[in-house]
Amino acid sequence: METQNENILVKPREIVVPGQVLANGIDYLPNDGTYRDKNDIVSSKLGLVNIDGRVLKVVSLTGSYQPKENDVVIGRIADMGFSGWYVDIGSAHQANLSIRDVVDFIDRGADLARYYDFDDLLVAKIVKITRFKNVDITMKAQGLRKLKGGKIIEITPTKVPRVIGKQGSMISMIKDHSKCNIIVGQNGRVWIQGDNVADEILATKAIMKIEEASHVDGLTNKIKELLEEGRKNA
Repeated sequence: METQNENILVKPREIVVPGQVLANGIDYLPNDGTYRDKNDIVSSKLGLVNIDGRVLKVVSLTGSYQPKENDVVIGRIADMGFSGWYVDIGSAHQANLSIRDVVDFIDRGADLARYYDFDDLLVAKIVKITRFKNVDITMKAQGLRKLKGGKIIEITPTKVPRVIGKQGSMISMIKDHSKCNIIVGQNGRVWIQGDNVADEILATKAIMKIEEASHVDGLTNKIKELLEEGRKNA
């Protein structure tokens, strides 16, 4: 990582604004959230700088969920038709869940509400996005299921990687300290289920703290302190 190179004008995870010059020279490459202006790499949005070798990108601090194939999301059944369900995944377009994409064999004409009813929550995977922005999801993969009990909180989708942490380190720490089952959807919905309300509140506080302070240095230690203090007072 070339953070000390004088041609890079920002530090990793620094907050930048649209139009801010991030680096000089043709040796550096623009990625998401950046563009080239002659010899400069410039930010196109408000966000955090990510520097990976010669590649610079900016991760938004805010923004709605933009579906991508293979994303695992938490959806809510919004409606149903003759051949499947329409699922709210928090994006501009509802997702389609066909009866072919559920684990159970379902006859055409069956009462679909017996399987997934209005407002049911489920963990699903995006398998296809058409050129017209139609989103198809499936339940046919390990870990995909209907969610029962627990609670849902919502965070900014761009903060999801920070909540999960490197190789799942952050979310594992929250699970261990709070004793909760937690599923983080790429669409920013987080399902939390604990043995009691106090455990769920502790997990919620930690996750919301990450969203609030995702750009702060030493965040892992701050979250660890929050969790240890919360467990001590439980």
